[in-house]
Amino acid sequence: MKISVVIITHNEEINIRRCLESVSFSDEIILIDSFSRDDTCKIASSYTSNIIKRKWEGFSKQKNYGIARARNEWILSVDADEVLSEELKQEIMGLEKTKYEGFYLKRKPYFMGKFIKHCGWYPDKQLRLFKKSSGKFDENKLVHEGVLLKGAKGNLKNVLLHFPYKNISGYFEQFNKYTSLAAQQYMRDDRKFSKSKFLLNPFLTFFKMYILRLGFLDGFAGFCICSLSSFYNFVKYAKLWELTGRK
Repeated sequence: MKISVVIITHNEEINIRRCLESVSFSDEIILIDSFSRDDTCKIASSYTSNIIKRKWEGFSKQKNYGIARARNEWILSVDADEVLSEELKQEIMGLEKTKYEGFYLKRKPYFMGKFIKHCGWYPDKQLRLFKKSSGKFDENKLVHEGVLLKGAKGNLKNVLLHFPYKNISGYFEQFNKYTSLAAQQYMRDDRKFSKSKFLLNPFLTFFKMYILRLGFLDGFAGFCICSLSSFYNFVKYAKLWELTGRK
């Protein structure tokens, strides 16, 4: 099975080498960079010559642009802050003929000095290995984009390691951007602002993540994750309130 890896980047010099090392087994690496101002492309050039600079048009459009330029049928979409575990790498390399058009990968996040095993953060199944002829990213999604796939889907056993935030400050660096995109997505989907959801959803989010999804088993990091996710929902709805005319 020949695989093309597609990665999108913007100022990822901290993460990109680790990511590229983990996918160096692939037959092709395509990097779509939205004009990074750091050493992302310089570092990446040691692993691939297929680096394309392209103006940012959104997560899905950037990824689909790279997929369209892949020469192989099988696509492995990886973010710059993700790393294939050695076990996952071996599992993918061992794939041959299959009845599936794509595979879900289990993503395990690292936050506050540990890998998170609960909170609803793990297993965070992501459809990332798929046939180019059968799937593409949903361009109607501004954030948390997913693959639209025609055909049967399978599951791989081993994990994709995720390093989304260097620290809590890193979390808040992305917080403003993602809550804005989430509110814009709600508005695009014609979801109205609801005072009851604005007031209740943050509390329900914490309860679901910390109690029902066993976030308390992740210790202090789990408590922080559940609290931050609750606040994320609060801010998302507050921004939706602003976008809909503060009614």
